[in-house]
Amino acid sequence: MLDDQTIIANRDPKNALNVAANEYAQAAFDPTIWNEEYDHRQILNVVVAGMGGSALAALLAKAWLKSDIGVPFEVLRSYDIPAYVGENTLFIASSYSGNTEETLEALEQAERLGAQLAVISSGGHLIDEAVSYNIAHVSVPDGVQPRMAMIYDLRALVAMLEHFEILKPGKNSEIQESSGWLKFESEQWAPDVPADRNYAKQLALQAVGKTPVFYGGPLTAPVAYKWKISWNENAKNVAFWNEYPEFNHNEFIGWTSHPIEKPFAVFDIVSSFESDRILKRFSISDRLLSGLRPKATTVNLRGDTALQQLLWGAILADFVSIYVAILNGVDPTPVDLIEKFKAELA
Repeated sequence: MLDDQTIIANRDPKNALNVAANEYAQAAFDPTIWNEEYDHRQILNVVVAGMGGSALAALLAKAWLKSDIGVPFEVLRSYDIPAYVGENTLFIASSYSGNTEETLEALEQAERLGAQLAVISSGGHLIDEAVSYNIAHVSVPDGVQPRMAMIYDLRALVAMLEHFEILKPGKNSEIQESSGWLKFESEQWAPDVPADRNYAKQLALQAVGKTPVFYGGPLTAPVAYKWKISWNENAKNVAFWNEYPEFNHNEFIGWTSHPIEKPFAVFDIVSSFESDRILKRFSISDRLLSGLRPKATTVNLRGDTALQQLLWGAILADFVSIYVAILNGVDPTPVDLIEKFKAELA
């Protein structure tokens, strides 16, 4: 089925696969910061507010840049901001649509407390607020689903962190330089590449009809979470994720009860840049759980740097989950129930 271009076209009418195939180009996006005046106040902590796909870039940046960001860095996914937010906080509101109510509420609270504000969005109320109140902001290109705009958001976020002197210049260039390599890698997962040579199709065929569980380590946890989100929204499948070492302190035991044949597909998202202790936990856990759960499929992230591996894994997540959507007979692009929920909540 996944090699039948007619079936793919019929089941992917909005061409989500083409969006995935062009995610590499987001790495070349050159973010412009508007209202960029900065009074050089001392920044003692950073809070990035965002929900769903709009939080992905911040989660990835936190893992990737943990040795470069010298202040506490929190990703907020709720309405209410931490009590410590104040004039020495850099508060970045990230909403791809610009209309996420939790993020708008959090921005209003941060503004009342005198935080240094910044905004990342493609439009909506958030950009209107930024323009009206001279808030530093980056307008990212619109037209894709938030979960598939993560690299746009990452470019914008790193630009903000460099502008407000949280990061030394250079990290955004590293993202940009990965674009060509990501293009080459993405071409290997295209619809016209047959399944026997297409890693994304192979993983989709392996997992369809099952509930996937994705595991990462401290570095790859954001990518495991991205796989979970992509599976939920593209494939319209329930999915779960967790991370090592926490997994070994609770969920590890949860796999040991009967029945042995469980309707799950387990994926370990593994980076060669993860610590040796974490890599050892992956291998020992799979060995000790042999016969108690499905054997884990290890997705070894490719790339010469930690950043390349994280972005490679994030793009692969969209390809695989879109192929699962095609196998499931569902349109991977719309998230109608989320939109209905938002309308009723409003």
